[in-house]
Amino acid sequence: MFETARDAGLLFNLDRVARMKAIGEASGLGLESNIFVNFNPTSIYEPASCLRSTMTAIEESGISHSRIVFEVTESEHVKNDRHLRSILDFYRKSGFRIALDDLGAGYGSLNLLAALRPDFVKLDAGLIRDVDQDPYRAAIASKLLELAKELGVTIIAEGVETEEQWRWLLDNGADFVQGFFFARPAFPPPLPNYSDTLACNPDPTHA
Repeated sequence: MFETARDAGLLFNLDRVARMKAIGEASGLGLESNIFVNFNPTSIYEPASCLRSTMTAIEESGISHSRIVFEVTESEHVKNDRHLRSILDFYRKSGFRIALDDLGAGYGSLNLLAALRPDFVKLDAGLIRDVDQDPYRAAIASKLLELAKELGVTIIAEGVETEEQWRWLLDNGADFVQGFFFARPAFPPPLPNYSDTLACNPDPTHA
């Protein structure tokens, strides 16, 4: 959909609708956790005017600004760092937080980490695959986890599909994890049952 919208010159419209829909659904479901909202920097030419409808949707939702995390995806190949920083400065001044997606997925991800100084980083799923079995992947992932810790950035590991991957991440300092091992995407968001909770937290010292 986003590729088609880009080709048709409608990327701004679709991106705005997606942001407002995410905020509205989160409010309607009564979610009390952080709300991560993806956004496409290339669809925003001037933050104050382009994000007016998004700001209105947030105010009407009653969700605290501190719970909204705007997520930049490295896959969008941001070419204008100054423009992106101006958008993120606007978000931060409004009390929101920032996440950088897919750390370790592209050549520019470390440069974006240095330039954007996000509150959260998401460790790319490609690094998590077989991380408990592949010493090469494990070395890279552990250094990225260590780096984020040193920078005071909260770490979210993506693409966790096995208990072994999850245990490795637990032992190596990931703050949060997500993936099919816990639940598949669904609407409304699935809640873990008792057995799931035990599987995800076998050691109370790591709670």
